[in-house]
Amino acid sequence: MQKLGIIDVGGTTIKFATWDGQAIQDHHAITTPKTKADFFELLTAEVNTMKQQRAIEGVAISAPGAVNKLTGVIEGASALPYIHNFPIQAELAAAFGLPVSIENDANCAALAELASGAGRDVDSLVFLVIGTGVGGSVIVNHQVWHGAHLFGGEFGFMLMDGEHILSELGTAPQAVNRYLAVRPEVDNIDGKQLFDLAAQGDTDAQASIQTMYDALGLAIYNLQYSFDPEKVVIGGAISNNPALIPGIEQAIEKIRARVEIASVKPTIVPCDYHDEANLRGAVVDFEQTYAAV
Repeated sequence: MQKLGIIDVGGTTIKFATWDGQAIQDHHAITTPKTKADFFELLTAEVNTMKQQRAIEGVAISAPGAVNKLTGVIEGASALPYIHNFPIQAELAAAFGLPVSIENDANCAALAELASGAGRDVDSLVFLVIGTGVGGSVIVNHQVWHGAHLFGGEFGFMLMDGEHILSELGTAPQAVNRYLAVRPEVDNIDGKQLFDLAAQGDTDAQASIQTMYDALGLAIYNLQYSFDPEKVVIGGAISNNPALIPGIEQAIEKIRARVEIASVKPTIVPCDYHDEANLRGAVVDFEQTYAAV
């Protein structure tokens, strides 16, 4: 395996590391620049250091947005408008003097799980990232399915009840918002506190969380019976909550009890990687991108 520089572009910080063929090294983060010029200057300086210290042979990048692998352009939108809608892959390759790969951050995280994490024993999976919204990735035969319009894995847009999309129903922040709407006397709380209240018997907290479980259960049920993945991997900080997957599974069982023909029970597992997921997945993407070169 090649020695690579790895970059995970985020709206607040950019993570840098190197890959020695087996493990991540030199992992550190720097505040994300405000302009394209400063962005290019920072990345070029960091890559030049990697070239001198580690003799890297390419640069693997994870980034937000809809990455068009055919054109090397990041389409769509993100918190960093200056990375979009120009040939960023080619321009970075010219600046670095090295081959460059770029893939969407959720797709990178899914590739990391597929290669050596929770999905290492399968060929196909659905990866759901549950945060302030719901995103993710679809993997078919070890390859990311980007979709005809680069919307593969945008599960948060799925309409769940004729009115609300999954990102409005299936996340902890939205569950908190529902709770505060019916309990205006409660000071602002976070997702962990909401789960604690539910465990203590607060019926409003329990109802709000159940709405989240039901939405995620319906989404995963539908994905299982439309795409039929071998595994469904859950990412995002909430994946650390031991109550999450049992709650989703109970919601799915209620659906399966109503649909007698539904013989398959989805296999749902938490992700293995968190902080390093995008970095590790960018390496996998680089190797796939240049496999035939």
